[in-house]
Order: sequence, then C-alpha cells, then structure tokens
Amino acid sequence: MIRLENVTKSYRSRFGTNYVLNNVSMTFPERTNIGVLGLNGAGKSTLVRIIGGTDHPDTGKVIRQGRVSWPMGFSGGFVGALTGRENSRFVARIYGADTRYIENFTQEFSELGNHFDLPLKTYSAGMRSRFALSVSLACDFDYYLVDETMETGDARYREKCRREFAKRNSRSSLILVSHNEGAVRRSCDSAAILYDGNLDYYEDVNEAFRNYNLLRAKAA
Repeated sequence: MIRLENVTKSYRSRFGTNYVLNNVSMTFPERTNIGVLGLNGAGKSTLVRIIGGTDHPDTGKVIRQGRVSWPMGFSGGFVGALTGRENSRFVARIYGADTRYIENFTQEFSELGNHFDLPLKTYSAGMRSRFALSVSLACDFDYYLVDETMETGDARYREKCRREFAKRNSRSSLILVSHNEGAVRRSCDSAAILYDGNLDYYEDVNEAFRNYNLLRAKAA
C-alpha cells in the first residue's frame, strides 16, 4: 500500500505559487495497476518522484508498505561513468539481490547488445530508458513506477514490456504516467487525474478518460 497523507508540493514561478499537490490524501491500492493522467505541466513526473522518494513534499507524508521501485524514466541514480553491466551489479548489491541474475536479466531484456559494456553517459535517451526499465524489472518490487518508459522502442519492444508486466499482476502493481491513452487502457485497471493541485482517483478507466478529455478540451 502507498498512501499520500495531506501532501503539498509547490514551486515558485514568476506568476506566483504553482501547486503540483495541494493537501492531497490518496491511497494507491495493492495489486491494482493505476494510470496517472494530467495535462502538460500538471506535475505528473514530480508526483511519481515523490511516490518513489526521489523528491520530497513540502508538507505531509508518504507512507509506503512494500518495496517501491525508482521511477523507471529516471536515470539519475545510475553512475554515468560505469557501464550498463557495472550499474546492474551496483543495483543488485544495493537491493541484496543475486548479482548474476540481475546482470543477465538486464542485459537480455534491454537488448542493448555491445552497448551494455559501454558507459551509460554514452547512451542515447532511449537507451538509458530501456536500461532503467530493464534493471527495475530485474528486481522484485511490489510497486513499479513507470514514467512513459513503456512507450520506448518499437511496437515489438513495447509489447514485450506489457507482457512482462502482465506476468507480475498477481504479486505487484504498476503506477504508469503516460500521455498515451492506449497504453493506459492496455495496462491499467484504474486511473487518477492530476489537475490544479488535486489528485482524483477513478476505479473506472472509462470514467477517468471522460473527465480527462473534458479537461483537455477546456484547456485547448
């Protein structure tokens, strides 16, 4: 279970205070895949970083029960001077996992070929995303935080990612931030809309998209 309790996160801008979350309380249920929807600039990536602990709220707290991945679109926790292989071993040691398994899974799933033995700082943005996704999947988390990363690569690779997450449905949950309606509908059981500092949860994905599309039309 992940719960936000009276969480506020804001940024200063030349237009005043911009609230990403304004005294938000919400529970992300276990074994439920949730899509996070929001207009550009709503703060979806900030929300995911707060859930994962790589960013912190101004006030309130985040309660995490179970193992939560880092945001899979976020590669800031890796060492750019180290190779993909070395970074995967580093992750294995941090999480107390089998080094050989993490290394082999990451190498196979990322499909980086010889680049796996090159420094991460030489990777393209897409390659870094695939590495971050693959090494996260190699670890056994209760919650996987995904920020657009499932949409990296070609259609075959995206389908490979979806199949891998489907295998984990019985023991883990997915929190997916995406602008892609198809990706959310394919992968998520429910959805939440982040808008104007509020986070509204919908058990029905169809209802969530009806409200989200109204917001998009209003903003257009």
